[in-house]
Amino acid sequence: MSELEDLRARVVLLEHENETLKRPRRRPVGRSIVAGIVLALAVLMAPIAAMGTWARLQLVDADRFVATFAPLAADPDVQDFVADQVSAAIQEQVDFSAIVAEVFDGIRELDLPPRASSALSLLEAPAASGLTSLVDGVIHDVVASDQFADIWAQSLRFTHERAVAILQNSPDTAVQLADDGVLSIDLGQVVDRVKVVLTERGVGFAELIPEIDRSVPIAQADALVLVRTVYQIAVAAGFWLPWVLLGLVVVGILIARDRARALLWTSVGFAVAFLLLSAGMGIGRTFFIGAVSPSVMTAGAAQSLFDEVTSLLSSTIVALALVGVLVAVWAWLAGSSRSAVAIRGLLESGFTAIRSTWERRGLSTGRLGVAVDRFHGPILIAAFALAVLILITSRPVAFGTVIGVTVGLVVFAVVIELLRRPRAADASTADASTTGELPTEEPGESATVDHDTAEPDSHATAPAP
Repeated sequence: MSELEDLRARVVLLEHENETLKRPRRRPVGRSIVAGIVLALAVLMAPIAAMGTWARLQLVDADRFVATFAPLAADPDVQDFVADQVSAAIQEQVDFSAIVAEVFDGIRELDLPPRASSALSLLEAPAASGLTSLVDGVIHDVVASDQFADIWAQSLRFTHERAVAILQNSPDTAVQLADDGVLSIDLGQVVDRVKVVLTERGVGFAELIPEIDRSVPIAQADALVLVRTVYQIAVAAGFWLPWVLLGLVVVGILIARDRARALLWTSVGFAVAFLLLSAGMGIGRTFFIGAVSPSVMTAGAAQSLFDEVTSLLSSTIVALALVGVLVAVWAWLAGSSRSAVAIRGLLESGFTAIRSTWERRGLSTGRLGVAVDRFHGPILIAAFALAVLILITSRPVAFGTVIGVTVGLVVFAVVIELLRRPRAADASTADASTTGELPTEEPGESATVDHDTAEPDSHATAPAP
């Protein structure tokens, strides 16, 4: 009777729990809305944070600025553009045809024979053309030399200091680039170097070349306005914005009801945002080249300039998009979908088999494995947080850094899984090895079944009356 009453009590309890589960539960809608708003704000701020960090690195740091633009001195399109500008600047100040004409007029005053005078007239035009070609050749040699690279770097550093003064609205700046809206590189040092080389080659008229104050434009007014805006953003929030973004993501994930799903869709949003930013940069590249060339510089030089300036930003955007994809994959594996659960079960079975094989061969992690199993979740969360911290502090984020951190995180997770020693599995193994029996049914049920099965046999073997 006691067993029957116990079963009735259990049935009543189960029916009560069933009715409770059938009642509609109020879901915390406000909590989900707040989490969605916070995470959406983080996704929208991600491209701004990337641009601000890039601007701070590129524009505030003079060494980074010079390192970015210095390789342009070795670009053939840029060299041709600078050489043409130097040649045009010299020809505006020096009339080679007039110089040659004066030389030939002096020769004619020597009372030469008529044939010699006629020959001089025929040689005058080729001499002027040859002098122009000589100067052009020297200019191209100088522009392609290592000395020009040094001049280029010095000009860049000077230009950076001047541009920063303008972007900061400093009243003491010597040159106001905002007057014509063009940021330029001074060609005075290049002209001085050309004069030195011409003098070394015995070309005496090099002393006639005066000091030239001319600049090569490297950015138009629209680009300068954009740089000013980006510079102000970089100075104000270029350092702190990534940390604010990380805080928003953490708060949004903690508020969300389904944290794995929230992390999944947030990571997908980050990846999409950075891919759209990359596509926008491609469109901006086309507009920049079309706006700058050919009025300011050639299309090849404009293309080289844009690519060199945005190379760091482009690689950072691709790396951050990859981070979003990898985090999304990790969040999906941690989710509750059937495929994710199946994959986790398959991995767990594989690790369990490996651990069992090690145990049979006498290899055991002992107390360390028990401790690792006990704090398994916090250890992985801490490792993931450390990986994110490494990516944030690595400015700029490089594609190789993302791959290295990801591989290191995966290797660490595999090592943790191999070190684990689940206590439940150890207890069941120990019980099985001690008793040599599997779990049986309730004693009451076993007795009933044995009684029912034994009764027909007794009748079957009983003798006939």
